[in-house]
Amino acid sequence: MESKEESCVYRNPDAPVEARVQDLLSRMSLAEKIGQMTQIERVVTTRTVITNSFIGSVLNGGGSWPFEDARPSDWADMIDGYQNAALASRLGIPIIYGIDAVHGNNNVYGATIFPHNIGLGATRDADLIRRIGAATALEVRAMGAHWAFAPCVAALRNPRWGRSYECFSEDANTICELTTLVSGLQGEPPKEHPNGYPFIAGRNNVVACAKHFVGDGGTENGTNEGTTIVSFEDLERIHLPPYLNCLAQGVSTVMASYSSWNGSKLHSDYFLLTELLKQKLGFEGFIISDWEALDRLSEPFGSNYRNCVKISINAGIDMVMVPFKYERFIHDLTDLVQSGEVSMARIDDPVERILRVKFVAGLFEHPLTDRSLLGTVGCTEHRELGREAVRKSLVLLKNGKHVDKPFLPLDRNAKRILVTGTHADDLGYQCGGWTKAWFGLSGRITIGITLLDAIKAIVGDQTEVIYEKYPSEESLASSEGFSYAIVAVGESPYAETLGDNSELIIPFNGSDIVTAVAERVPTLMILFSGRPMVLEPTVLEKTEAVVSAWLPGSEGQGMADVIFGDYDFEGKLPVSWFKRVEQLPLNADADLYDPLFPLGFGLN
Repeated sequence: MESKEESCVYRNPDAPVEARVQDLLSRMSLAEKIGQMTQIERVVTTRTVITNSFIGSVLNGGGSWPFEDARPSDWADMIDGYQNAALASRLGIPIIYGIDAVHGNNNVYGATIFPHNIGLGATRDADLIRRIGAATALEVRAMGAHWAFAPCVAALRNPRWGRSYECFSEDANTICELTTLVSGLQGEPPKEHPNGYPFIAGRNNVVACAKHFVGDGGTENGTNEGTTIVSFEDLERIHLPPYLNCLAQGVSTVMASYSSWNGSKLHSDYFLLTELLKQKLGFEGFIISDWEALDRLSEPFGSNYRNCVKISINAGIDMVMVPFKYERFIHDLTDLVQSGEVSMARIDDPVERILRVKFVAGLFEHPLTDRSLLGTVGCTEHRELGREAVRKSLVLLKNGKHVDKPFLPLDRNAKRILVTGTHADDLGYQCGGWTKAWFGLSGRITIGITLLDAIKAIVGDQTEVIYEKYPSEESLASSEGFSYAIVAVGESPYAETLGDNSELIIPFNGSDIVTAVAERVPTLMILFSGRPMVLEPTVLEKTEAVVSAWLPGSEGQGMADVIFGDYDFEGKLPVSWFKRVEQLPLNADADLYDPLFPLGFGLN
C-alpha cells in the first residue's frame, strides 16, 4: 500500500511537471487557488497570513527592506521565515518571492549596481548583458528571492517618459538582441525547448519577467501610464518583437503594462493578454499585474474594486500584485467565482500556470535560501563585470573642437586638474532610480566608486586633484593653474511618473556650470542621465569633449578607464538625440529625421 507521501504525484521530483501540476491542482480548494493568485507586499506579510490565506507570492517594493542597509543574510532570514510559513500550510505550496532587480539586485545594500538598461543598450553587447543577468541571478538567489521583475523590453519612443532609462533602445531590433538578459537570469534553454514554455536552469537562476506588455514606451507625449496610439501593425512592428525573443528563451512570467493601447487599458484587454500573448504566441507561463494596477482600472483610483478584479482576471491576468489590500481582493474574487461572474476555468488556468513556474523553478525541492551564495553579493568578479559594462556603455559625443586635435584621452600626469559638478562625487546620482529606494537617493547610499574616487585612483602621484561640488569664484579666477577640468552634471534620481519631464533641461543649472568652467579651463563634460537631455549650443561650443555616461551604477572606475585612455570608447547611442524638445518624438524610422546625434552615433 502506498504511503500518503508516495501517492502525492506533485511531491515526486521525478514526475513530469504537467502531471505534478494537475495532481496538485486537483487537491486544491477554491481558497487555496485564489491564494496562489495573490501577491502581497512584505510590510503586510506575517507568517500567519501566508499560512492561513495560502498566499502564492510575496514581494518588496523599491525601498521596502527588512531594515535599512540590511545585509543579504538578513534578507534570507526574512524570506525563509515567509517560506517556512507557506510550507506549513495544508499542501505545503512554496511562495515565490519577487523583487525589482532591474540593474543588479538594487534593493540590497552592497549588491553590484550595473548600468541601467539605457546604458546597456549603448553597449550593443548581448553576451555582456547575458553575463550581467547571470550575476544578478546569483545575487538575488543569495538573499533568498526567486524572481526578478526584469527585463523591461519597452521601445523608448519619447524620452519625456519617466521610465526611459529602463529601456534598451528605441529600436526593436536592438532590443531583441539584448533580451539575452532573460537567458542570463534563467539560464539558457536547450534548442529543443518548446517556445513559450517556462525554463529555469537550476538553483543559481531566477524566474525572469518580460515587461511591460505591451507598448508602454510609446505613449502619447511620453506620459507614464498613458495611451499608445498606434495601429496593430505598428504595435507588432515596434513594440511586440522583443517579447517573441523572450518567449523563445523560455521567459517564465510577463508583467502587464499600466498603459493603454488606443484607450484600452492593458490590464483589462482580453485581446492582447489572452488572444495574442497566450493563445497566438503560446505563452505558458503566467501574467503578473503591476503594482496596484487593478485600482487604476476605475475612476477615482480604487473605486468599484470588485469590478476591477472581474475585468482583469477575465482579461487574462493570472497573479495580482495587490499588494496591500489582499483580504479585499481574496473576498471579491471568491464572491465573483461563486456568483459565476468569473468562471472556474479562469481560476484553474492561472493556478496551473503559477504552479508550472514553481515546479520548473525547483521551489518544491529547494524552497529555502542556499546560503553558500551569500559571498556572491557585491563580489569582486561581479564588480569587475559592472566596470566592464560602464566602459562599454560610455558614448563619446564630442572630442576636441577640431577634428585633427582630439581632447581625449586625458593626461593622467597633469599637474593640476579641477573636478566639479553635482554628479562628480554622488553615488546615488550615479546609480539613478530603483537603487535602494524606488525613486533613488543621493549620497553614499551603498558600496561603490564615484567618478571622483575613480579619478583620484587613476591619476599620477604628482597630480593634484581639486574637487568642488560647485566651482568657486576663486578656482575660476585662477583657472590658468588647471591643465583641464572634468565637469559632471545630470539628472537627480527618479522613477516612473515622478520622472516624466516635458523640458529635459539639465537640472541644477548644469549647463551654466559647464559653460562657466569651459570658458576658462579646457573642459570635459560628463552627463549622467537616463535619456538624452537638451545640449545647449553654448555647451557644445565651449566644451572640448562631451561624454554621455547614462546611469552607470556603482562601478565608477569604468569611466576613468576610458577617459584616461586605458580603453577606447565603444558605446553607440541607443536612442536618437534631439536638437530641441519640440522635435519629440524623434525616432530613426521617422520620415523627417533631423537629430543632433543620430541613433547609433558614437565617436572613438
